[in-house]
Amino acid sequence: MSGIDWESLLPLLNASLIGVSGLFLLTGVYFIRRRRVKYHMRCMLTATAFAALFLVVYVSRAVLLDTKIFAGEGITRILYLVILVSHIILAIVVGPLVLATITLARRRKFQSHRRVARLTLPMWLYVVGTGWLVYLMLHRLA
Repeated sequence: MSGIDWESLLPLLNASLIGVSGLFLLTGVYFIRRRRVKYHMRCMLTATAFAALFLVVYVSRAVLLDTKIFAGEGITRILYLVILVSHIILAIVVGPLVLATITLARRRKFQSHRRVARLTLPMWLYVVGTGWLVYLMLHRLA
Protein backbone atom coordinates (compact mmCIF):
# COMPACT_ATOMS: atom_id res chain seq x y z
CA MET A 1 0.00 0.00 0.00
CA SER A 2 2.96 2.31 0.45
CA GLY A 3 3.35 2.49 -3.34
CA ILE A 4 0.19 4.58 -3.76
CA ASP A 5 0.85 8.22 -4.66
CA TRP A 6 -1.82 9.78 -2.41
CA GLU A 7 -0.88 13.34 -3.34
CA SER A 8 -1.84 12.60 -6.95
CA LEU A 9 -4.79 10.36 -6.15
CA LEU A 10 -6.62 12.52 -3.59
CA PRO A 11 -7.45 15.41 -5.96
CA LEU A 12 -9.03 12.92 -8.39
CA LEU A 13 -10.88 11.25 -5.51
CA ASN A 14 -12.19 14.63 -4.40
CA ALA A 15 -13.30 15.59 -7.90
CA SER A 16 -14.97 12.19 -8.24
CA LEU A 17 -16.83 12.56 -4.94
CA ILE A 18 -18.27 15.95 -5.89
CA GLY A 19 -19.02 14.63 -9.39
CA VAL A 20 -20.99 11.69 -7.97
CA SER A 21 -22.81 14.18 -5.74
CA GLY A 22 -23.79 16.13 -8.86
CA LEU A 23 -25.01 13.00 -10.64
CA PHE A 24 -27.26 12.09 -7.70
CA LEU A 25 -28.44 15.68 -7.57
CA LEU A 26 -29.52 15.60 -11.21
CA THR A 27 -31.08 12.16 -10.76
CA GLY A 28 -33.03 13.50 -7.79
CA VAL A 29 -34.36 16.34 -9.94
CA TYR A 30 -35.37 13.81 -12.58
CA PHE A 31 -37.34 11.81 -10.01
CA ILE A 32 -39.13 14.76 -8.41
CA ARG A 33 -40.24 15.99 -11.83
CA ARG A 34 -41.87 12.59 -12.25
CA ARG A 35 -43.38 12.78 -8.76
CA ARG A 36 -41.26 9.87 -7.52
CA VAL A 37 -40.77 11.45 -4.09
CA LYS A 38 -39.17 8.44 -2.38
CA TYR A 39 -36.48 8.12 -5.05
CA HIS A 40 -36.00 11.90 -5.11
CA MET A 41 -35.39 11.91 -1.37
CA ARG A 42 -32.91 9.03 -1.57
CA CYS A 43 -30.99 10.69 -4.38
CA MET A 44 -30.82 14.04 -2.64
CA LEU A 45 -29.64 12.51 0.63
CA THR A 46 -27.06 10.48 -1.28
CA ALA A 47 -25.91 13.64 -3.09
CA THR A 48 -25.56 15.35 0.27
CA ALA A 49 -23.62 12.41 1.73
CA PHE A 50 -21.15 12.46 -1.17
CA ALA A 51 -20.75 16.23 -0.85
CA ALA A 52 -20.08 15.81 2.89
CA LEU A 53 -17.55 13.07 2.16
CA PHE A 54 -15.91 15.39 -0.36
CA LEU A 55 -15.63 18.05 2.34
CA VAL A 56 -14.00 15.63 4.80
CA VAL A 57 -11.44 14.46 2.22
CA TYR A 58 -10.78 18.02 1.02
CA VAL A 59 -10.19 19.42 4.50
CA SER A 60 -8.04 16.42 5.46
CA ARG A 61 -5.98 16.86 2.32
CA ALA A 62 -5.61 20.61 2.93
CA VAL A 63 -4.41 20.00 6.49
CA LEU A 64 -2.05 17.11 5.73
CA LEU A 65 -0.59 17.93 2.30
CA ASP A 66 0.89 20.96 0.57
CA THR A 67 -1.44 23.13 -1.47
CA LYS A 68 -0.84 23.13 -5.20
CA ILE A 69 -0.51 26.57 -6.75
CA PHE A 70 -1.89 27.21 -10.23
CA ALA A 71 1.03 27.59 -12.64
CA GLY A 72 -0.78 29.43 -15.42
CA GLU A 73 -0.11 33.07 -16.21
CA GLY A 74 -1.88 36.02 -17.77
CA ILE A 75 -5.50 35.64 -18.85
CA THR A 76 -5.47 31.93 -17.96
CA ARG A 77 -4.55 32.76 -14.36
CA ILE A 78 -7.24 35.45 -14.17
CA LEU A 79 -9.83 33.00 -15.53
CA TYR A 80 -8.70 30.35 -13.02
CA LEU A 81 -8.96 32.81 -10.12
CA VAL A 82 -12.43 34.01 -11.18
CA ILE A 83 -13.64 30.41 -11.36
CA LEU A 84 -11.95 29.50 -8.06
CA VAL A 85 -13.23 32.52 -6.11
CA SER A 86 -16.80 32.13 -7.39
CA HIS A 87 -16.61 28.39 -6.62
CA ILE A 88 -15.44 28.99 -3.05
CA ILE A 89 -18.02 31.68 -2.33
CA LEU A 90 -20.93 29.63 -3.66
CA ALA A 91 -19.67 26.46 -1.94
CA ILE A 92 -19.77 28.33 1.37
CA VAL A 93 -23.28 29.64 0.63
CA VAL A 94 -24.71 26.36 -0.71
CA GLY A 95 -23.82 24.28 2.38
CA PRO A 96 -26.32 25.98 4.71
CA LEU A 97 -28.88 26.14 1.89
CA VAL A 98 -28.66 22.36 1.42
CA LEU A 99 -29.20 21.84 5.16
CA ALA A 100 -32.15 24.25 5.13
CA THR A 101 -33.66 22.48 2.10
CA ILE A 102 -33.38 19.08 3.79
CA THR A 103 -34.76 20.43 7.07
CA LEU A 104 -37.79 21.96 5.35
CA ALA A 105 -38.52 18.67 3.57
CA ARG A 106 -38.17 16.67 6.78
CA ARG A 107 -40.58 19.07 8.52
CA ARG A 108 -42.97 18.57 5.60
CA LYS A 109 -42.91 22.29 4.70
CA PHE A 110 -42.89 21.46 1.03
CA GLN A 111 -43.80 24.88 -0.34
CA SER A 112 -40.86 26.46 1.49
CA HIS A 113 -38.72 23.45 0.56
CA ARG A 114 -39.43 23.99 -3.14
CA ARG A 115 -38.72 27.72 -2.90
CA VAL A 116 -35.32 27.19 -1.22
CA ALA A 117 -34.50 24.19 -3.46
CA ARG A 118 -35.00 26.33 -6.58
CA LEU A 119 -32.28 28.62 -5.27
CA THR A 120 -30.05 25.82 -3.99
CA LEU A 121 -30.08 23.59 -7.08
CA PRO A 122 -28.39 25.93 -9.58
CA MET A 123 -25.82 27.00 -7.00
CA TRP A 124 -24.99 23.40 -6.12
CA LEU A 125 -24.68 22.46 -9.79
CA TYR A 126 -22.42 25.47 -10.35
CA VAL A 127 -20.22 24.37 -7.43
CA VAL A 128 -20.01 20.83 -8.85
CA GLY A 129 -19.15 22.07 -12.34
CA THR A 130 -16.61 24.66 -11.23
CA GLY A 131 -15.12 22.12 -8.82
CA TRP A 132 -14.34 19.93 -11.80
CA LEU A 133 -13.00 22.91 -13.76
CA VAL A 134 -10.68 23.85 -10.89
CA TYR A 135 -9.49 20.23 -10.67
CA LEU A 136 -8.84 20.05 -14.41
CA MET A 137 -7.07 23.39 -14.55
CA LEU A 138 -4.94 22.68 -11.50
CA HIS A 139 -4.10 19.01 -11.95
CA ARG A 140 -4.60 18.06 -15.61
CA LEU A 141 -4.13 21.12 -17.84
CA ALA A 142 -1.26 22.78 -15.98
